[in-house]
Amino acid sequence: MVRVRFAPSPTGNLHIGGGRTALFNWLYARAKGGKFVLRIEDTDQLRSKPEFVDEILNSLQWLGFNWDEIHYQSKRFDIYTKYAQRLLQEGKAYTQKSPDREGEAIILKVPVQKIKMQDLIRQEIEFDSSLIKDQVLIKSDKTPTYNFACVVDDAEMQITHVIRGDDHISNTPKQILLYEALGFPLPKFAHLPLIMRIDGGRLSKRTGATAISDYRQMGYLAKALDNYLLLLSWAPGDNREIIDLSEAVKLFDVTEVNKTAATFDLKKLGWINNQYLKSEDPEKLADLLIPELIEKKYINKDNFDRNYLVSLVKLFQPRLSVVNDFADWADFFFIDQPNIDEVAKEKYLSKDLSHEFKLFIERVNALELFDVVSIEASFRSLVSELGIEAKILIHPIRVALTGKTIGPGLFEVIFYLGKERFAQRLGRFIK
Repeated sequence: MVRVRFAPSPTGNLHIGGGRTALFNWLYARAKGGKFVLRIEDTDQLRSKPEFVDEILNSLQWLGFNWDEIHYQSKRFDIYTKYAQRLLQEGKAYTQKSPDREGEAIILKVPVQKIKMQDLIRQEIEFDSSLIKDQVLIKSDKTPTYNFACVVDDAEMQITHVIRGDDHISNTPKQILLYEALGFPLPKFAHLPLIMRIDGGRLSKRTGATAISDYRQMGYLAKALDNYLLLLSWAPGDNREIIDLSEAVKLFDVTEVNKTAATFDLKKLGWINNQYLKSEDPEKLADLLIPELIEKKYINKDNFDRNYLVSLVKLFQPRLSVVNDFADWADFFFIDQPNIDEVAKEKYLSKDLSHEFKLFIERVNALELFDVVSIEASFRSLVSELGIEAKILIHPIRVALTGKTIGPGLFEVIFYLGKERFAQRLGRFIK
């Protein structure tokens, strides 16, 4: 049975690179009917924090990567010590006193040899062990080193495939030496390419290397982020870019991962998120929006018109790149007076349109059937009678009503503002 593992260190939050590694491991396990093991590598007792463990677990659950087992290295120190002692007894390791602290370290003797490895993504990789110094197994403070604990755990947990970032390639020959010294069978290795910026540099916080939980807070949907992570070095074929996890499970094979570096593009992520937002249930989107709208005091926690909110969600849904755009774009529906952009005001409201605005208010107020079709018909009729182009009034009216130059259709905006607010806001610009 295929058994893979994702092994984050809780010295920080789960970031994009770790999220993709978790996804590819989870996908491979599910595609092969295997097991996805989560191992928290918390041997660094000074830097490992419970809040980072919580963030990692919450992010994985939000992304939908359910694990079959979970292990904590901090609870396995006796196991690492047992194997190190065995290597000592077999003469494959030696002890060395620490010059600056009490206690002895246990160190593996590295034999000189050629090491060859068949990588599932990069094919054959060869190493020369003469370039590798003797490897510390247990430090003088009794804690295990990363490579040693990693090998012991992978063997004990019967991991068949080690799928990880190619920044770990330098660890692989050291780990192979440990597998051989301990007499453990080697797993198959697959090293995923790095994720780079569009300009070719390493990711930074400004260019995408933020925590998965930050993307959640910014208003990205989990399934959209999953979809985007999938496309970082793998493709479902047929030039498809939108694919959900349930379908990807049927197609994914780690051997088909591209070995060239992936490029992280926030605009592309925004486009994919928009595709999912457009097809999302408006009721579910409303649930996501309510906490922020309450925080901004746009709605009252205990008394708001949910049906009205859902209608507004539908109005903005096709345009949203992230969920959080809604509160910024739709603010004029929830406040007494819109905040009018000064540049837009100068461009569209500096000319006196009192006569035209007054006539339009009168026409809208006189409507017996107040709906989008009737509002638009009254507007078209007015500009025809005035002998002017529609844009002469559309842009100024939009800015007066919303404070913005772009947004949903003007006649939908008027309908959802209602006659009273429409007349009051437009009336402010009648001299």
